[in-house]
Amino acid sequence: MFEDPLFWVFVIPGLLLGLYAQWRIKLNVAKYSQVATQDGITGAEVARRLLDSKGLQNVAVESTPGILSDHYDPRSKTLRLSQEVYFAPSVAAAGIAAHEAGHALQDAMDYFPLEARTYIVPVVQLASQTAPWLFVAGMLLQLPTLTWVGVILFGSSCLFALITLPVEFNASASAQEYYPRR
Repeated sequence: MFEDPLFWVFVIPGLLLGLYAQWRIKLNVAKYSQVATQDGITGAEVARRLLDSKGLQNVAVESTPGILSDHYDPRSKTLRLSQEVYFAPSVAAAGIAAHEAGHALQDAMDYFPLEARTYIVPVVQLASQTAPWLFVAGMLLQLPTLTWVGVILFGSSCLFALITLPVEFNASASAQEYYPRR
């Protein structure tokens, strides 16, 4: 299995691309977490102002544990911000909060790609969480089929990310359009 070049053609690019993307995100969040917002507004305040400006008072804004665990849950109409975003008066926190509020705006407009993504997210989350374990277990136990299942699950979660990229771009664009300017 390890001698098969096709195996490495599938594994190495995805692994490197994933690591690069994570590194860039963490680098930019760290950089802009050091830059204060002009008026000292926190991520939670940015989200609340943005939501209120569009009449979305029914969307709750909550603090949630974890790092970069920020997300909007369309089922419960709740925007959850990590503590580093919720309480921080930084440009990074404001940008992340505005982006997540953009998802609430998409939900309010019945943006079909968001609705479609909402239904498949649980399956993709399960696949992305189990893929590394299956891959490593397959390699350690020298079970090529198990290793390939891990690679395929990882590939499917990467494909999902690419397919849903327009949802992310639209959320950021929506947030930029409605962000309270000063």
